[in-house]
Amino acid sequence: MKYVFRRYIIIKNKPSLMNPAGSALSILFSMIMIYFIIGLPQTDSFANISPAIKRPRPYKAGIADARYTNEKPDAWIRREESSFYPIIHKAADKHDVDPALIKAIIMAESRYNPMATSEKGAIGLMQIMPETGKHFGIDITSSPGDNIKAGAKYISWLHSIFDAKIPDEKERMRFILASYNAGPGHILDAMRLAEKNGMNPLIWEDNVAVWLQKKSEE
Repeated sequence: MKYVFRRYIIIKNKPSLMNPAGSALSILFSMIMIYFIIGLPQTDSFANISPAIKRPRPYKAGIADARYTNEKPDAWIRREESSFYPIIHKAADKHDVDPALIKAIIMAESRYNPMATSEKGAIGLMQIMPETGKHFGIDITSSPGDNIKAGAKYISWLHSIFDAKIPDEKERMRFILASYNAGPGHILDAMRLAEKNGMNPLIWEDNVAVWLQKKSEE
């Protein structure tokens, strides 16, 4: 989580057009740690949702897959990200979410590739699970804009869970970033386990993170 947090702070403090993409890149490694190594589902807290899904191909009426690869030149990525800025800022304003956080997540999760899919079934720019989109009443496969809207709504929902629980703003962001991929239910369980075992449930590193890892090994 330290990479996620550090890169988010850099983006937040230097919100220039060129900075978000470059600054956010190493956020990817921490996201991968939570999402693939820990492997906990994003939608753990949504009731009556089956984890077994058929992954649709997103935006099938859109641009050919060949245009979007992880080897895209940085200049191309910057052009792509700038084209989504109006949508990002509109969604951020509507749901009271920091646009720098949305930009960092998009860069880390998809490198501004709206065709991106994961082995877990996450889709699009913000790598949202279809169940997460449905929970918020948004078809995340319909357009990149709807994918961003669903991501912003999801982040806002996470804030509603953790804002009152984690008083320190920096620590709170660590919990929200972890919950974005692992799901808030797993994070809340890890907080309870940390407290039960004499650790600080309001501190991520070396406390709650330890118990999230232990949960993944069960």
